[in-house]
Amino acid sequence: MTQAVTQARAVTFTPQDTRAGLRMMVMALMGALAIMFQTIAAEARGAPESFADLADKVSPAVVNITTTTVVEASTNQQPIVPEGSPFEDFFRDFMERNGPGGQAPRRSQALGSGFVISEDGYIVTNNHVIEGADEIEIEFFEGFTLPATLVGTDPKTDIAVLKVDSEQPLKFVPFGDSDVARVGDWVMAMGNPLGQGFSVSAGIVSQRGRALSGAYDDYIQTDAAINRGNSGGPLFNMDGQVIGVNTAILSPNGGSIGIGFSMASNVVTKVVDQLKEFGETRRGWLGVRIQRVTDDVAEAMGLEEVKGALVTDVPEGPSKEAGIESGDVILSFDGKDVEDDRGLVRTVGETEVGKAVRVVVFRDGKTKTLMVTLGRREEAENTAFPSEGDGMTPQAPETVSMMGMTLQPLDDTLREELGVSAGTTGLAVVEVDEASEAFTKGLRAGDVITEAGQQKLTSLSDLEARIEEAQEAGRKTVLLLVRRAGEPRFVALGVGE
Repeated sequence: MTQAVTQARAVTFTPQDTRAGLRMMVMALMGALAIMFQTIAAEARGAPESFADLADKVSPAVVNITTTTVVEASTNQQPIVPEGSPFEDFFRDFMERNGPGGQAPRRSQALGSGFVISEDGYIVTNNHVIEGADEIEIEFFEGFTLPATLVGTDPKTDIAVLKVDSEQPLKFVPFGDSDVARVGDWVMAMGNPLGQGFSVSAGIVSQRGRALSGAYDDYIQTDAAINRGNSGGPLFNMDGQVIGVNTAILSPNGGSIGIGFSMASNVVTKVVDQLKEFGETRRGWLGVRIQRVTDDVAEAMGLEEVKGALVTDVPEGPSKEAGIESGDVILSFDGKDVEDDRGLVRTVGETEVGKAVRVVVFRDGKTKTLMVTLGRREEAENTAFPSEGDGMTPQAPETVSMMGMTLQPLDDTLREELGVSAGTTGLAVVEVDEASEAFTKGLRAGDVITEAGQQKLTSLSDLEARIEEAQEAGRKTVLLLVRRAGEPRFVALGVGE
């Protein structure tokens, strides 16, 4: 062993050997770098070589939906034929043969898409695909058809659940976690575009958290081609999981221009579970009216961050019983931070009815924790939100121009003219200067200002006092509670020097 080591230490290299060795090392290093750069480029590109394997895997669970609706003919339709026309007798005979109305009821058909979510035959699609249908027929990828019954619908998220009875277990696809989908991830859409049958398109997640018109909207935007007939079809991630339900497109011509919207699966799964269990949705209800916290509102209230949901009204219900007040800013709900009013609505709606939750509010410069037992939104949606007053009698009417508005204390005559409930106090907006900040922020003649600085107003001097208090506190704005036709909202207006 000692001799071998000694011999190894005694080995010498000629200059030619050294240069050859260096060349080999450089070539090996260059090869390794080339492989590394290829790997990095492939990972950055992230594009699969083909979507064929994924399409083969999920296609059996995607379905075409055909709906049939019986449309009653109008009983008042009469052909327009000039008197004395040679066709007059022909049309009279035709109407007599076909009876009153001239036409029998006709059957109208519509097409859409969907996907199977369980082997026992539950199918998810859009509500607008099957709305008003008298018959629903499901066509499967293998070519057979089955009639479907409606389990339940949710127009607010445009989701519907159907059920078919099959002698054999059906192939189905699972839902994925839409919250982990990132902008730029590859996705694949499937459906029945323009009635052409089963079709696949691919693209990426263009954006997350899109809202169209609903309070519970959480859409994934994608450039995967979506056209009429794709509605209700699935949007897959690369693992073959459904992360969205294709619902709408933005288009000037009715065809795909690469701006499609799929309702996120984490919204859909909660709706589907409730429709399967109850045949209807059961959303939590906090019982407040809220609005977004803006920069000027945050400054007027002394909030350190522009976040949360500002409470504008508290009718009889869960929040009133728990002690939440108009002017509170909800910062946390059930242990989750509240970023804005839209996020709070969605979070509350997804929370179990009857659950007692902790709600953290910002009030008078401090935070306060309250326990609220949620009601059910569907039962409360038709509940009136009355205007509230303290029964105080306002001072004699006087008109003053202030903050770009002409204001007058409410009296019985103004209350009647403006449709304000008896006992409500505040200042009526008689006129608004169109060049003022008040006009820019939406105040108009007929509005009623009931609070300033989160204190009730009974006179013009009350408003002047609130403005002085804001100025003394170093604030640039004062927060006004404005009601229009009974609907409340907060507006922050500058107070100047």
